[in-house]
Amino acid sequence: MHRISLGVVALCFAALGWAQTGDNTTKFGGQVRLQWLGLQAASGGPLAQANALQSGVVDLPVGAGVLETELRASGHGLSTVVTLQQQRSEGGDTQSRAWVNELYAAQGAGAWQFSAGKKIVAWDVGYGFRPNDMIQQEVRRTLLSNTLEGRPLLMAEHFDASTAWSWVWVNPTASSDASGPAEPALALRVYQRDGAVDWHGFARLGAHSGASVGAAAAWVASEATELHASLRYLQRVDSSAIDPAAGVLSMNNPWQSVTQSNVKQLLLGGTWTNEDQLSVLAEAWWDGTAPSDAQWDAWSARNAQLGALAAMGVPAAAVAGNLAWQTQAFSTSQSLRRSNVFVRLSWQHDAWQPALDMLYTPADQGRILTASLTWQGDRVQVQGGLRTYGGPGNSVLMQTPVSATAYVAGTWTF
Repeated sequence: MHRISLGVVALCFAALGWAQTGDNTTKFGGQVRLQWLGLQAASGGPLAQANALQSGVVDLPVGAGVLETELRASGHGLSTVVTLQQQRSEGGDTQSRAWVNELYAAQGAGAWQFSAGKKIVAWDVGYGFRPNDMIQQEVRRTLLSNTLEGRPLLMAEHFDASTAWSWVWVNPTASSDASGPAEPALALRVYQRDGAVDWHGFARLGAHSGASVGAAAAWVASEATELHASLRYLQRVDSSAIDPAAGVLSMNNPWQSVTQSNVKQLLLGGTWTNEDQLSVLAEAWWDGTAPSDAQWDAWSARNAQLGALAAMGVPAAAVAGNLAWQTQAFSTSQSLRRSNVFVRLSWQHDAWQPALDMLYTPADQGRILTASLTWQGDRVQVQGGLRTYGGPGNSVLMQTPVSATAYVAGTWTF
């Protein structure tokens, strides 16, 4: 998210109000959300080890209270969403920032639709994981549903009764060396409805990462059952890994940028919903962008070696710094392990929706459990929940910096 001045916020809304003299077609709205997030730092893992060796060498995760105001306006071919945020961390000062989620112009011409600006474009059919989310590259399974921050793009779409084509040039002004969601790329999606089956085809050509292709399908098998699948092949993927030439105790950050080749991703899933709105979602996926089992084994071995050095009297600051660098392994991919299983049980009963889900990593038996409860009124929504990390002590999920997260949020829509 990018910091912007309040002047830019004003310009966004002024752009949408310029034509108010003629009629009342411009629409304004938004929401205000007050939320509290409580974090419990993990007692194991490299970050906890680093802090135990030398307190204060790294900042441990802390909770925060957040007030967010989201403003929306649309009309005369323009749309914008702006977020203003005030956040106060436990024991810290209040920080304020603002960012533009969307600001784009759209124009239709018969079966064609053209868009230019900053826009949210989310593709694919999965819930817990989306291999073919080629534009937005959204982080999935967040505790609270937030409006995403779109990507700069030029987009052309063509629609008919059963088919839709989308051509996107994302990040057109970015450097060719940019990576991840900021990489300039050309992307294509074709959608075809065939009775009860929705078919999707995808292609992307990145300035840095090269080509990738994918396909997806969603089938409404019955009134209660839906099945979906998604797969993707990527020519190259940007990642990071420990420099093989770096010793156990390094003077500089041993993590370096690397490129993976010939990467595959696959998702299989389905949902079942009965007449009482009790729903079960199950998905399993393989994410070749995540570190391999051998890489995680080497990572664990390096953690153990660093711990042994500390016991031998090596300066605590040096060991603690290297252990802190080890936490970079958690940000190399959206999936920590390559094989994953996800199950979610939810129930919609009048204004209430309780839900319980679990992410399980078969390779090391790690798991994330999340329980949540939502109440939805006409303009007010109240949410709360708890997420905990479990499994054997040597599982990857048990060594992340946070062992539990609790949250409460109230949202008023206007």
